[in-house]
Amino acid sequence: VISMVMVAVGVYARLLKHAEAAMACLAVDPAILLVTVGVLTFLITFCGCVGSLRENICLLQMFSVCLTVIFLLQLAAGVLGFVFSDEARGKVSEIINGAIVHYRDDLDLQNLIDFGQKEFSCCGGVSYKDWSQNMYFNCTASNPSRERCSVPFSCCLHDAEQAVINTMCGHGMQARGYLEASAFIHTNGCIDKLVNWTHSNLFLLGGITLGLALPQLVGIVLARLLINQIRDQIKLQLYNQQHRADPW
Repeated sequence: VISMVMVAVGVYARLLKHAEAAMACLAVDPAILLVTVGVLTFLITFCGCVGSLRENICLLQMFSVCLTVIFLLQLAAGVLGFVFSDEARGKVSEIINGAIVHYRDDLDLQNLIDFGQKEFSCCGGVSYKDWSQNMYFNCTASNPSRERCSVPFSCCLHDAEQAVINTMCGHGMQARGYLEASAFIHTNGCIDKLVNWTHSNLFLLGGITLGLALPQLVGIVLARLLINQIRDQIKLQLYNQQHRADPW
């Protein structure tokens, strides 16, 4: 049920977007991610649910194999991310830069980036000048946009006494130096902030990982136990049928 709701929300979000903008940023669209995760979750849980209700060995084996593959992929991703931290950092930087390029093309992506920059008090990937990669915030003289050389308002320093958010507070900030801009916006990039947050919350991340892994392991073990019980029942039925046909 949860997976079907995820798919429905993702499809609804995609249908609300303009076709041109939707096709431009498929790789960084949160709606596509939601639909993909929802479909995969539905297929796996469908196999487990129907397989256990109908005692279908084929569906239960598929459920068990899928959970095992997902668990191994998560384990491999964790190990590779730890061992090849520089490569993982480069991949994260690539994803963030791609999101910056399509910032104005997708409202969901825009809200996600704004939330991340506010939450981590950061701006851009490596620095606030990464926003020059976006066609609207680009600092070139040929850029006709009113937001030329600016940064999104989510980069700005928060004023507790300010009742109304000034969405133009980042205007012209890329043209200023780090020291001058730091009086108005967060100049540090989100990648370093994310890495620091990860190092500071290793126990929390470990607990979340364990919380995700335990249900998967329990599901794998229970599926294998049920498969063995079904096979034992089949063997017992065949044995009883053979002995009922035996006159002795």
